[in-house]
Amino acid sequence: MMSNHHGKEFIGFMATGPPIGVPERVWMWVAAPKIRVDSEGRPWQAPYGLRKIEAKLQEAGFKAAIIDPDHLHKHLDTMKVLLIGHHDFFALGPPSSEWWMITGKEPVNRRSFRRLMESPAVRKAREKGVRIIVGGPAAWQWLWELEYWKKWGVDTVIDGEAERVIVDVVDKALKGEPLPDYIYVGPGESPSIEEIPVIRGASVNGLVEIMRGCPRGCKFCSVTLRPLRFIPLEKIKAEIEVNKRHGVRDVIYHSEDVLLYGADGVKPRPEPLLKLHELWYRATDGTLAWSHASLAAVKYAEENYKLISRIMGDYVLRRERFLGVEVGIETLSVNLARKVMPAKAAPYPAEKWPEIVEDAFAIMHDNWIIPAGTIILGLPGETPDDVMKTAEGLDRLRPYRSLIVPMFFVPMGVFKNRDWFQRKLLKPEHLEVMLKTLEHSLYWAEEMISKLYLRGVEYIPLKLGLKAVIAYIKWKTRRLMPKIKARLEAAMRA
Repeated sequence: MMSNHHGKEFIGFMATGPPIGVPERVWMWVAAPKIRVDSEGRPWQAPYGLRKIEAKLQEAGFKAAIIDPDHLHKHLDTMKVLLIGHHDFFALGPPSSEWWMITGKEPVNRRSFRRLMESPAVRKAREKGVRIIVGGPAAWQWLWELEYWKKWGVDTVIDGEAERVIVDVVDKALKGEPLPDYIYVGPGESPSIEEIPVIRGASVNGLVEIMRGCPRGCKFCSVTLRPLRFIPLEKIKAEIEVNKRHGVRDVIYHSEDVLLYGADGVKPRPEPLLKLHELWYRATDGTLAWSHASLAAVKYAEENYKLISRIMGDYVLRRERFLGVEVGIETLSVNLARKVMPAKAAPYPAEKWPEIVEDAFAIMHDNWIIPAGTIILGLPGETPDDVMKTAEGLDRLRPYRSLIVPMFFVPMGVFKNRDWFQRKLLKPEHLEVMLKTLEHSLYWAEEMISKLYLRGVEYIPLKLGLKAVIAYIKWKTRRLMPKIKARLEAAMRA
């Protein structure tokens, strides 16, 4: 994760899978090249969550700094507490778990993390009595890996937003006081706006948080359990300025749904959104991306206020040829949508979900927004008919410029006590969805890489590398397709 993925967030998703068709070293050069560091090992850019914790500790007077894992050995004489954050420690989250189950190969993010925890630097730190505290979005995974928790000498796992608790925990660690094994920060303990600090160093690719929480209440998502908070424009501007001072001009607005910034419930409002984008346009001369947006908000914003075309025409397209964003499709079955994500379509009725998805994709296509859409296979309550409805709906999305990624259900949110969806549970209809998403994404990926993505002479080697990976996947798919189709036909007959 200590990488800016060549300045392209989408490429970072490759680091959640195993190397395909090339040695791991080549795969990692394409997906997560090493980032520039200073003589102490402090990275030029660092993951945003770590920047928040760093700022909170520095604000409290601690001598804290983010250090690239490859440079930890430089601080063994002075290190007292080692804090480790990660988006996917053990590759149990989506889409890592899906890559793993399909290929049978361990994803590189899990391999990399194990190498870190078993490195001479971390081993010597433990021997010297350094306290180890871990957290971040993937903190829940330690509950599934108790053996490593003990083996690697982790003192405390903090699960949830940590700004309110981290200073007290580190203070106790420095004083040698006992620490709890596990700290769960529930919704009622989430930090207020005032408790969330402004970052003090550059974040990866200029990511800046604009809100926390989500009001949609999807049962498979843990973010919906947290209260909704809007970050004030002055704090957003301050973080853009911090990134600029460190040489990062581009911005990624981060939230679970950028279009709900300052919204009236689930209805986007023009004034806060236009101010948000004008702020970016005036604060920096770099490009813009959104981390996530909901498809219902895309449709509502454009149909009621022409907001998508206004934002893109007045701001984004003046500087960049497109804008990237991650969106959640999850299912194209009305029946399943009603069961597991009834507010995903709001303010429209859940019965309109497939229509909402197609309309939003058409709006984004017309306005040069490129979505990376996710599909979840194996959701609780899913039936074969639900999966086939998704497969049929994917055909209607083929004309729209996008990537679509299938993921296996991982027990999180309200569903955290449910069973995982595993490879052995794959049915013919699941395979059909996976093949359709693969064909869709390969078709559009080639065009995007050739015409939109990675422009400039410096990107030629990376462009060739990505094209080689795509060519290998297409070749492999063609070889396997007859066997897959034969199995599908046999299963259908059975």
